[in-house]
Amino acid sequence: MVVTPQSHLSSHHQPLPTEYQTTAEGRASAEAYYKDDNSNINTTSSTANMSPKLSLSSTIPLTNSKYTMPRLGFGIYQSPTDVCVNSCLTALRAGYRHIDSAQFYRNESEMGEAVRQSGIPRSEVFLTTKILSAGGSPEKTYQKCLDSVKAIDPSEGGHVDLFLIHSPSPGSAKRKEMWQALEKLVEEKKARSIGVSNFGIGHINEMKEYAKIWPPQVNQIELHPWNQQREIVDYCRANNIVIQAYCPLVRNNKAYEENLVAVAKKHDKTTGQVLIRYCLQKDWVPLPKSDTPSRIMANADLYGFELDGEDMGILDSLDQGPRGAIVQAVKND
Repeated sequence: MVVTPQSHLSSHHQPLPTEYQTTAEGRASAEAYYKDDNSNINTTSSTANMSPKLSLSSTIPLTNSKYTMPRLGFGIYQSPTDVCVNSCLTALRAGYRHIDSAQFYRNESEMGEAVRQSGIPRSEVFLTTKILSAGGSPEKTYQKCLDSVKAIDPSEGGHVDLFLIHSPSPGSAKRKEMWQALEKLVEEKKARSIGVSNFGIGHINEMKEYAKIWPPQVNQIELHPWNQQREIVDYCRANNIVIQAYCPLVRNNKAYEENLVAVAKKHDKTTGQVLIRYCLQKDWVPLPKSDTPSRIMANADLYGFELDGEDMGILDSLDQGPRGAIVQAVKND
Protein backbone atom coordinates (compact mmCIF):
# COMPACT_ATOMS: atom_id res chain seq x y z
CA MET A 1 0.00 0.00 0.00
CA VAL A 2 1.26 3.48 -0.84
CA VAL A 3 1.32 5.67 2.27
CA THR A 4 0.37 9.33 1.84
CA PRO A 5 -0.04 12.13 4.39
CA GLN A 6 -3.78 11.46 4.20
CA SER A 7 -3.64 7.64 4.52
CA HIS A 8 -4.88 7.81 8.11
CA LEU A 9 -8.28 9.23 7.15
CA SER A 10 -11.21 7.00 7.98
CA SER A 11 -13.25 5.65 5.08
CA HIS A 12 -16.37 7.53 6.14
CA HIS A 13 -14.64 10.93 6.03
CA GLN A 14 -16.33 13.23 3.51
CA PRO A 15 -15.97 16.94 2.71
CA LEU A 16 -18.82 19.32 3.46
CA PRO A 17 -21.80 18.46 1.21
CA THR A 18 -21.92 21.09 -1.51
CA GLU A 19 -25.70 21.05 -1.71
CA TYR A 20 -25.77 22.63 1.75
CA GLN A 21 -23.36 25.41 1.00
CA THR A 22 -24.97 28.02 -1.22
CA THR A 23 -26.65 29.99 1.59
CA ALA A 24 -25.84 31.02 5.13
CA GLU A 25 -28.56 28.67 6.37
CA GLY A 26 -27.09 25.84 4.34
CA ARG A 27 -23.62 26.45 5.67
CA ALA A 28 -24.97 26.38 9.22
CA SER A 29 -26.64 23.03 8.44
CA ALA A 30 -23.39 21.67 7.04
CA GLU A 31 -21.50 22.75 10.14
CA ALA A 32 -24.09 21.04 12.35
CA TYR A 33 -23.77 17.92 10.22
CA TYR A 34 -20.07 17.76 10.81
CA LYS A 35 -20.38 18.54 14.47
CA ASP A 36 -22.46 15.38 14.79
CA ASP A 37 -20.27 13.40 12.40
CA ASN A 38 -17.13 14.21 14.36
CA SER A 39 -18.58 13.74 17.82
CA ASN A 40 -15.94 11.11 18.51
CA ILE A 41 -13.07 13.55 17.94
CA ASN A 42 -11.56 15.20 20.98
CA THR A 43 -12.41 18.92 20.74
CA THR A 44 -12.46 19.68 24.45
CA SER A 45 -9.05 21.33 24.53
CA SER A 46 -8.62 24.96 23.52
CA THR A 47 -5.82 27.41 22.86
CA ALA A 48 -5.38 31.08 23.61
CA ASN A 49 -4.61 31.64 19.91
CA MET A 50 -8.02 30.40 18.80
CA SER A 51 -10.87 32.72 17.83
CA PRO A 52 -14.01 31.43 19.57
CA LYS A 53 -16.74 29.55 17.69
CA LEU A 54 -15.16 29.62 14.28
CA SER A 55 -17.41 28.63 11.40
CA LEU A 56 -17.40 28.80 7.63
CA SER A 57 -19.39 32.02 7.84
CA SER A 58 -17.05 33.70 10.38
CA THR A 59 -15.85 37.19 9.47
CA ILE A 60 -13.24 39.59 10.80
CA PRO A 61 -13.75 43.36 11.09
CA LEU A 62 -11.62 45.74 9.03
CA THR A 63 -10.25 48.77 10.86
CA ASN A 64 -11.93 52.14 10.22
CA SER A 65 -14.59 50.41 8.15
CA LYS A 66 -18.15 49.21 8.40
CA TYR A 67 -17.19 46.16 6.34
CA THR A 68 -15.99 42.72 7.41
CA MET A 69 -13.96 40.04 5.65
CA PRO A 70 -14.66 36.28 5.62
CA ARG A 71 -12.01 34.54 7.70
CA LEU A 72 -11.44 31.85 5.07
CA GLY A 73 -10.40 32.87 1.56
CA PHE A 74 -9.76 31.05 -1.70
CA GLY A 75 -6.58 31.81 -3.64
CA ILE A 76 -6.37 31.59 -7.43
CA TYR A 77 -2.67 32.26 -8.10
CA GLN A 78 -1.59 30.26 -11.17
CA SER A 79 -5.15 29.08 -11.77
CA PRO A 80 -5.29 28.94 -15.59
CA THR A 81 -7.98 30.96 -17.27
CA ASP A 82 -9.58 27.84 -18.74
CA VAL A 83 -10.09 26.26 -15.30
CA CYS A 84 -10.32 29.29 -13.00
CA VAL A 85 -14.06 29.85 -13.43
CA ASN A 86 -14.83 26.23 -12.53
CA SER A 87 -12.46 26.31 -9.56
CA CYS A 88 -14.11 29.46 -8.24
CA LEU A 89 -17.56 27.97 -8.78
CA THR A 90 -16.52 24.85 -6.86
CA ALA A 91 -15.25 27.05 -4.04
CA LEU A 92 -18.45 29.09 -3.92
CA ARG A 93 -20.56 25.93 -3.85
CA ALA A 94 -18.37 24.64 -1.01
CA GLY A 95 -19.17 27.72 1.04
CA TYR A 96 -16.22 30.03 0.44
CA ARG A 97 -17.28 33.67 0.20
CA HIS A 98 -13.86 35.25 -0.29
CA ILE A 99 -11.69 34.97 -3.43
CA ASP A 100 -8.24 36.47 -3.94
CA SER A 101 -6.91 37.46 -7.38
CA ALA A 102 -4.39 39.99 -8.76
CA GLN A 103 -3.51 41.80 -11.95
CA PHE A 104 -0.39 39.63 -12.08
CA TYR A 105 -2.50 36.44 -11.97
CA ARG A 106 -4.36 37.38 -15.20
CA ASN A 107 -7.62 35.86 -13.96
CA GLU A 108 -9.52 38.80 -12.47
CA SER A 109 -12.32 38.59 -15.04
CA GLU A 110 -12.68 34.83 -14.48
CA MET A 111 -13.14 35.44 -10.75
CA GLY A 112 -15.92 37.94 -11.46
CA GLU A 113 -17.53 35.67 -14.05
CA ALA A 114 -17.70 32.83 -11.54
CA VAL A 115 -19.59 35.00 -9.08
CA ARG A 116 -22.08 35.97 -11.77
CA GLN A 117 -22.57 32.36 -12.85
CA SER A 118 -22.97 31.17 -9.26
CA GLY A 119 -26.18 33.08 -8.70
CA ILE A 120 -24.89 34.22 -5.32
CA PRO A 121 -25.61 37.92 -4.77
CA ARG A 122 -22.52 40.05 -5.35
CA SER A 123 -23.00 41.56 -1.89
CA GLU A 124 -22.35 38.16 -0.30
CA VAL A 125 -18.93 37.56 -1.90
CA PHE A 126 -15.71 39.33 -0.90
CA LEU A 127 -13.42 39.88 -3.90
CA THR A 128 -9.79 40.98 -3.74
CA THR A 129 -7.28 42.04 -6.36
CA LYS A 130 -3.83 43.65 -6.36
CA ILE A 131 -1.69 46.05 -8.37
CA LEU A 132 1.96 45.08 -8.82
CA SER A 133 3.38 48.03 -10.77
CA ALA A 134 2.48 51.69 -11.19
CA GLY A 135 1.19 52.96 -14.52
CA GLY A 136 3.72 55.74 -15.02
CA SER A 137 1.67 58.62 -13.66
CA PRO A 138 -1.01 59.04 -10.98
CA GLU A 139 -3.74 59.17 -13.64
CA LYS A 140 -2.47 56.07 -15.50
CA THR A 141 -2.09 54.14 -12.25
CA TYR A 142 -5.63 55.00 -11.22
CA GLN A 143 -6.92 53.92 -14.64
CA LYS A 144 -5.01 50.66 -14.33
CA CYS A 145 -6.79 49.98 -11.04
CA LEU A 146 -10.15 51.03 -12.47
CA ASP A 147 -9.68 48.60 -15.35
CA SER A 148 -9.34 45.78 -12.81
CA VAL A 149 -12.55 46.81 -11.06
CA LYS A 150 -14.40 46.82 -14.39
CA ALA A 151 -13.00 43.41 -15.31
CA ILE A 152 -14.18 41.94 -12.03
CA ASP A 153 -17.51 43.70 -11.58
CA PRO A 154 -18.73 45.47 -14.73
CA SER A 155 -22.15 46.24 -13.25
CA GLU A 156 -23.34 49.73 -12.50
CA GLY A 157 -21.86 50.54 -9.13
CA GLY A 158 -19.28 47.78 -9.61
CA HIS A 159 -16.54 47.56 -6.99
CA VAL A 160 -13.96 45.33 -5.39
CA ASP A 161 -14.04 44.61 -1.68
CA LEU A 162 -10.28 44.85 -1.22
CA PHE A 163 -7.51 46.27 -3.43
CA LEU A 164 -3.90 45.72 -2.38
CA ILE A 165 -0.47 46.92 -3.45
CA HIS A 166 1.04 43.56 -4.36
CA SER A 167 4.65 44.27 -3.38
CA PRO A 168 6.87 47.04 -2.01
CA SER A 169 9.55 46.24 -4.60
CA PRO A 170 8.76 49.07 -7.10
CA GLY A 171 10.24 51.58 -4.62
CA SER A 172 9.07 54.42 -2.43
CA ALA A 173 7.83 56.81 -5.13
CA LYS A 174 5.85 54.10 -6.94
CA ARG A 175 4.38 52.81 -3.69
CA LYS A 176 3.10 56.34 -2.99
CA GLU A 177 1.64 56.60 -6.50
CA MET A 178 -0.15 53.27 -6.17
CA TRP A 179 -1.48 54.01 -2.68
CA GLN A 180 -2.89 57.35 -3.77
CA ALA A 181 -4.61 55.59 -6.68
CA LEU A 182 -6.17 53.12 -4.22
CA GLU A 183 -7.32 55.98 -1.99
CA LYS A 184 -9.04 57.51 -5.01
CA LEU A 185 -10.78 54.19 -5.64
CA VAL A 186 -12.17 54.37 -2.11
CA GLU A 187 -13.28 57.97 -2.63
CA GLU A 188 -15.04 56.95 -5.87
CA LYS A 189 -16.60 53.90 -4.15
CA LYS A 190 -14.80 51.52 -6.50
CA ALA A 191 -12.97 49.81 -3.63
CA ARG A 192 -14.39 49.32 -0.16
CA SER A 193 -11.09 48.59 1.57
CA ILE A 194 -7.41 48.89 0.65
CA GLY A 195 -4.21 47.39 1.90
CA VAL A 196 -0.79 46.02 1.07
CA SER A 197 1.02 42.74 0.51
CA ASN A 198 4.57 41.68 1.42
CA PHE A 199 5.11 44.98 3.27
CA GLY A 200 7.47 45.12 6.23
CA ILE A 201 7.33 47.48 9.19
CA GLY A 202 9.41 50.17 7.51
CA HIS A 203 7.24 50.15 4.39
CA ILE A 204 4.05 50.60 6.42
CA ASN A 205 5.50 53.30 8.68
CA GLU A 206 6.72 55.22 5.63
CA MET A 207 3.13 55.47 4.38
CA LYS A 208 2.27 57.84 7.24
CA GLU A 209 4.11 60.59 5.32
CA TYR A 210 1.52 60.70 2.54
CA ALA A 211 -1.43 58.41 3.27
CA LYS A 212 -4.88 59.80 3.92
CA ILE A 213 -5.95 56.26 4.82
CA TRP A 214 -3.63 54.74 7.43
CA PRO A 215 -3.09 52.10 8.59
CA PRO A 216 -3.66 49.89 5.56
CA GLN A 217 -6.56 47.64 6.42
CA VAL A 218 -4.78 44.43 5.38
CA ASN A 219 -1.24 43.10 4.97
CA GLN A 220 -1.12 39.87 2.96
CA ILE A 221 2.09 37.93 3.61
CA GLU A 222 3.41 34.38 3.40
CA LEU A 223 2.51 32.56 6.62
CA HIS A 224 2.66 28.95 7.76
CA PRO A 225 4.41 27.06 10.60
CA TRP A 226 7.82 27.23 8.89
CA ASN A 227 7.63 30.98 8.18
CA GLN A 228 5.69 32.67 10.99
CA GLN A 229 7.08 36.21 10.52
CA ARG A 230 6.40 37.09 14.13
CA GLU A 231 7.81 40.63 14.05
CA ILE A 232 5.53 41.89 11.28
CA VAL A 233 2.59 39.87 12.63
CA ASP A 234 2.96 41.52 16.05
CA TYR A 235 3.26 44.95 14.41
CA CYS A 236 0.12 44.42 12.36
CA ARG A 237 -1.84 43.27 15.37
CA ALA A 238 -0.70 46.30 17.38
CA ASN A 239 -1.92 48.57 14.57
CA ASN A 240 -5.19 46.75 13.86
CA ILE A 241 -4.07 45.57 10.43
CA VAL A 242 -5.74 42.32 9.37
CA ILE A 243 -3.19 39.64 8.46
CA GLN A 244 -3.86 37.49 5.42
CA ALA A 245 -1.81 34.32 4.93
CA TYR A 246 -0.82 33.25 1.45
CA CYS A 247 0.82 29.86 0.83
CA PRO A 248 -0.77 28.43 4.00
CA LEU A 249 -0.39 24.94 2.50
CA VAL A 250 3.33 25.53 1.75
CA ARG A 251 2.51 24.36 -1.79
CA ASN A 252 2.37 20.84 -0.37
CA ASN A 253 6.13 20.89 0.21
CA LYS A 254 5.73 19.86 3.86
CA ALA A 255 2.94 17.30 3.49
CA TYR A 256 5.18 14.49 4.76
CA GLU A 257 6.75 16.40 7.65
CA GLU A 258 6.65 14.09 10.66
CA ASN A 259 5.19 16.49 13.22
CA LEU A 260 2.49 17.75 10.88
CA VAL A 261 1.46 14.24 9.88
CA ALA A 262 1.20 13.28 13.56
CA VAL A 263 -1.14 16.18 14.33
CA ALA A 264 -3.26 15.35 11.27
CA LYS A 265 -3.47 11.70 12.31
CA LYS A 266 -4.53 12.69 15.82
CA HIS A 267 -7.54 14.59 14.45
CA ASP A 268 -8.32 12.30 11.49
CA LYS A 269 -7.79 15.23 9.14
CA THR A 270 -5.58 15.96 6.15
CA THR A 271 -2.32 17.80 6.63
CA GLY A 272 -3.81 20.61 4.56
CA GLN A 273 -6.78 20.93 6.86
CA VAL A 274 -4.46 21.13 9.86
CA LEU A 275 -2.38 23.88 8.25
CA ILE A 276 -5.43 25.97 7.38
CA ARG A 277 -6.95 25.44 10.82
CA TYR A 278 -3.63 26.52 12.33
CA CYS A 279 -3.88 29.82 10.44
CA LEU A 280 -7.44 30.39 11.61
CA GLN A 281 -6.49 29.78 15.23
CA LYS A 282 -3.59 32.22 14.87
CA ASP A 283 -6.17 34.82 13.78
CA TRP A 284 -4.75 34.96 10.27
CA VAL A 285 -6.99 34.89 7.19
CA PRO A 286 -5.71 31.92 5.13
CA LEU A 287 -5.95 31.83 1.32
CA PRO A 288 -5.56 28.15 0.36
CA LYS A 289 -5.31 27.50 -3.38
CA SER A 290 -6.27 24.43 -5.38
CA ASP A 291 -7.81 23.58 -8.74
CA THR A 292 -8.74 20.06 -7.60
CA PRO A 293 -12.46 20.00 -6.65
CA SER A 294 -12.09 17.44 -3.85
CA ARG A 295 -9.28 19.45 -2.24
CA ILE A 296 -11.16 22.72 -2.62
CA MET A 297 -14.04 21.17 -0.69
CA ALA A 298 -11.84 19.46 1.90
CA ASN A 299 -10.01 22.72 2.57
CA ALA A 300 -13.31 24.22 3.75
CA ASP A 301 -14.03 21.34 6.13
CA LEU A 302 -12.28 22.91 9.11
CA TYR A 303 -14.91 23.39 11.78
CA GLY A 304 -15.53 19.97 13.29
CA PHE A 305 -12.22 19.97 15.16
CA GLU A 306 -9.85 22.25 17.07
CA LEU A 307 -6.11 22.18 17.50
CA ASP A 308 -5.34 22.07 21.21
CA GLY A 309 -2.51 23.84 22.98
CA GLU A 310 -0.13 20.92 22.45
CA ASP A 311 -0.86 20.85 18.71
CA MET A 312 -0.35 24.61 18.36
CA GLY A 313 2.90 24.36 20.32
CA ILE A 314 4.21 21.62 18.04
CA LEU A 315 3.41 23.64 14.93
CA ASP A 316 4.75 26.86 16.46
CA SER A 317 8.06 25.09 17.12
CA LEU A 318 8.60 24.45 13.41
CA ASP A 319 9.38 28.10 12.64
CA GLN A 320 12.58 28.54 10.62
CA GLY A 321 12.42 32.29 10.24
CA PRO A 322 13.12 33.69 6.76
CA ARG A 323 14.76 30.39 5.77
CA GLY A 324 11.36 28.76 5.94
CA ALA A 325 9.80 31.01 3.28
CA ILE A 326 9.02 29.45 -0.09
CA VAL A 327 8.18 32.82 -1.73
CA GLN A 328 9.50 35.57 0.51
CA ALA A 329 9.70 36.89 4.03
CA VAL A 330 9.13 40.61 4.45
CA LYS A 331 11.96 43.04 5.17
CA ASN A 332 11.24 44.96 8.35
CA ASP A 333 14.04 47.56 8.27
